[in-house]
Amino acid sequence: MRAIVATADGPSWTERREVPSPAPAANEALIAVRAFAVNRGELTLVRRRDGWQPGQDVAGEVIQPAADGSGPQAGERAAGLAEWHGWAEEAVVPAHRLATIPDGVDFERAAALPMAGTTAANLVRGGGPLLGALVLVTGASGGVGHLAVQLGALGGARVTAVARSERADAARRHGAHEVVADPADADGPFDLVLESAGGASLDAALARVAPGGTVLLFGNSSREPSTIDFTAFFGHEEATVRSYFSARHEADVGRMLGMLLDLVAAGRLEVEIGLRASWDRINDVMDGLSERRFAGKAVLTID
Repeated sequence: MRAIVATADGPSWTERREVPSPAPAANEALIAVRAFAVNRGELTLVRRRDGWQPGQDVAGEVIQPAADGSGPQAGERAAGLAEWHGWAEEAVVPAHRLATIPDGVDFERAAALPMAGTTAANLVRGGGPLLGALVLVTGASGGVGHLAVQLGALGGARVTAVARSERADAARRHGAHEVVADPADADGPFDLVLESAGGASLDAALARVAPGGTVLLFGNSSREPSTIDFTAFFGHEEATVRSYFSARHEADVGRMLGMLLDLVAAGRLEVEIGLRASWDRINDVMDGLSERRFAGKAVLTID
């Protein structure tokens, strides 16, 4: 079969090669991949691992269900989070990380959800009860951020989104009550802050968390350090700062993904895809991601 392989020492990010078809374990299903998403974090890994097969977010059709009887069955459309090796014509995915794609949801939107969607869902529910809560989301135009804004609003929170001015209308459409260009311009205090930029953004977020509130860190897109000092918590007493890593939540992926896909099918959750292309253009797409040319997710289809 054909698969995309990292070329860390080459002039391009990747190349397509013939590789052996994967052999699923008893708890894994074999998927004919129709679409996959590229996550920004995968860019760094591709540059470091020559000969490696990347890819986690996949959507397609089940060729061979898990031998233990779990998960979607043969012929069903499914989306899931592979351990890696997902940018290929076929991929194996643990059954507990798969969910059936409902009617009316295409492969591209389904492929954009496994990593970003489950991250957004876990972040939003990680801050406690949402009904009436004040929530601040930085990076609200990103693949995770635009979903977190929607899920927070669906849960009854009053959401303030941090987004560029040209993205303000989209953030309001997603349910944000207020949109600011910089977290320093946001009125607080906030019961929950979802922070992904780092540096000055994190400093501003810490200055706006309510006493006893929560700041959840899930990225550092600015690549800038932040200074956390005890005195910064005067007026924000007993606030909690926690990190989020998706690998710690893989047991819930299938269940959470199923919930998200149902919301998409019902028209209650919008999946914003910033770029759709054939997998022939994988290197161009990775260039665009690294240069931040578009918002939302990048999704590629296998012809």
